[in-house]
Amino acid sequence: MKLRLMRRAFLFVVVFAISLAAANVKLYTTDGEFQLVREYQVNGDRVKFYSVERGDWEEVPASMIDLKRTEAESAAKKEVVDKLAKQFDDEEAAARAEREELAKIPKDSGVYRLEDGKLRIFPVADFTVHTPKGNTALRVLSPLPIIAGKATVELAGLHSPNIVHDERPEFFFQLDQQQSFGLIKLEAGKNLRIAEHVEIMPITKEMVENRTSVEIFTKQLPGENFYKVWPQEPLTSGEYAWIEYLEGKLELRLWDFRIE
Repeated sequence: MKLRLMRRAFLFVVVFAISLAAANVKLYTTDGEFQLVREYQVNGDRVKFYSVERGDWEEVPASMIDLKRTEAESAAKKEVVDKLAKQFDDEEAAARAEREELAKIPKDSGVYRLEDGKLRIFPVADFTVHTPKGNTALRVLSPLPIIAGKATVELAGLHSPNIVHDERPEFFFQLDQQQSFGLIKLEAGKNLRIAEHVEIMPITKEMVENRTSVEIFTKQLPGENFYKVWPQEPLTSGEYAWIEYLEGKLELRLWDFRIE
C-alpha cells in the first residue's frame, strides 16, 4: 500500500513537471537551432512568437522556421503528457473505487464478498473432528486431548449451501489476529467433506496436518490483518473453504463455499 501511494505521488510529480515543460515549445529554425517560446502563431509568410528568454513578442519570416520539426516535437511531447495524465487519472479512479469498496466491509473478523456492489457475509462453518476416541463437533478448534493416531476435520453434507458463481472469486479476509490463512479444496467423503487429515505422532505428540491448498494472490489492505484474496487460477466446480489456522496446534476456523 505504501509503495502504491509513493508511486502515485511520483507519477503526479512527473506529470506536473512534464506539463510545465510542455508549456514551452522549441521553435526550430532551418539551420537546426531553436528558440524556447511560450507560444507561436503562423500568419502568412511570418511567424510571431513569445520568447521565453526575452519575455516579449517577436516576429521572423516563416522561411526561417522549420515548422515541420517544431510541430512534430510539440505533438510528441503532448502525447507523452496526455498518456501520463490518463495513467494518473486511471490510478486515482481505481484508488477512489477501492476506498468506496473497502468502506462496505465490516471491521469484524470474517470472510466477505461484494457481489453487484452488495455485501455478502460468509458464516463460520461448523465442523467435526473425527479422532480414534470419537467425534467432537466444533466451530473453532480448542485444545483437544492429544491421542496418537489419525484424525480428520470434517464438514457435514456433500455440498456447501454457500454457492459462488465465479471461477476466480475475490474475497475480503478480516482476521482476529495475525495468523496463517489460505484457500483449500475439500475432499469428498461419505455424506461429508474433509478439510484436512491429521496425524498425531505416538511419542512426540507432534501433529502433521495435510490439506489440499489452492494457490492464491494476497493483497494487504489498510488496517490490521485485513486482506483481499483470490485464486491464482480459475477454480473448477467443487467444494472449497477459506481456512484460518495455527500450524501444528489443530486450531482453525473454516468458511466453506461451492463453485458452480
